[in-house]
Amino acid sequence: MKHYKKLSDLHRENGFPPPENPLFSLYQCNKTCSIGDREFTSDFYMIGFKKLKSGVIMYGRTKYDHDCGSMMFVKPRQVIEMKNLEFDEDGFLLFIHEDFLNGHELYNEIKKYHFFDYETNEALHLSPREEQIIWSFYHALEAEYNNNQDEFSREIMLSNVSSMLKYAQRFYKRQFLNRSQLSGKTVTKFNDTLAKYFSGDNLQTLGLPTVNYMAGQMNVSPRYLSDLLKQESGKTALELIHIYLISEAKNMLIGPEQSVTEVAYTLGFENMSYFSRLFKKEVGVTPNGFKKHQLN
Repeated sequence: MKHYKKLSDLHRENGFPPPENPLFSLYQCNKTCSIGDREFTSDFYMIGFKKLKSGVIMYGRTKYDHDCGSMMFVKPRQVIEMKNLEFDEDGFLLFIHEDFLNGHELYNEIKKYHFFDYETNEALHLSPREEQIIWSFYHALEAEYNNNQDEFSREIMLSNVSSMLKYAQRFYKRQFLNRSQLSGKTVTKFNDTLAKYFSGDNLQTLGLPTVNYMAGQMNVSPRYLSDLLKQESGKTALELIHIYLISEAKNMLIGPEQSVTEVAYTLGFENMSYFSRLFKKEVGVTPNGFKKHQLN
């Protein structure tokens, strides 16, 4: 698999003009644009906007959703593939080498944006007004990028990147709300998937349900699932798993039939102390204390 360490190599091998900065570059695609013809990784953050007429972007494990104008966000060493892309309108690609962020507040800030970990068909779909806002940041970046860069250029460019990412976060929140209204509550689907997990023999064969497993069952990436659930319910995927587990545990502990140890084993806990800590955190008392109180 091809790995790009230098922006100059990526530009040269894909027919782009040489970068104006060895650690930061941008490229506006006019109708057609591709990066190689096979999977690749890089040492760069990549931000892209496009409206595709045809072509395929393999982004993570599945084809990238390209029904309308949308953005993608790729972090260093994430696998991506672009082939035979044809745009309905202009798009752009923005490349930021991770070293370009050293010593800047964006070095830590960019890691907080979960959409760089979205892997499947979880593009950010923009309204016409949102497209205008994103393009305004791109044009500001382009002007500074081509303006005989000096000691102020890095701060100005990264400030615009930071603002673009903040708006992307805002637009994703809008998208979460719109899509949940259209397709039904994700929390309901999540709990239904948990119920199916508990109704079979998964607890004995696979152990406790994980966020990765749940995301796979719901055909989304773990980060996207947690962000969507957080938006809908105020709880992350892991927190909802814990709530479901403790609800099941409380129901089983009410009767005298099973001991605390048996309940923990039935629910897939291999570590008794972990079960006790989690139960006390959620309920306020230990499993033994809860069972004793119920029996009395």
